[in-house]
Amino acid sequence: MRKVLGFLAGLLCGALVGALLGILLAPYAGAESRARLWSWVQMLIEKGQEAAAARRAELEAQLEAFKQGRPVVLQE
Repeated sequence: MRKVLGFLAGLLCGALVGALLGILLAPYAGAESRARLWSWVQMLIEKGQEAAAARRAELEAQLEAFKQGRPVVLQE
């Protein structure tokens, strides 16, 4: 039990020190950091949606080929 409490105390101290250093050494102000982070998240979401749409189109084409009895070519 003592080892677990020691580990948790170290984990908490490390998280606090990391958060403090992150705040002090951040290259941008809070509002600008949030705006940059949000734009990055939006870009990732858009890329994920584009990749999902492309994969869906590929799978639908393979399904249609399978239904018509044509050989299905799987790309690796």
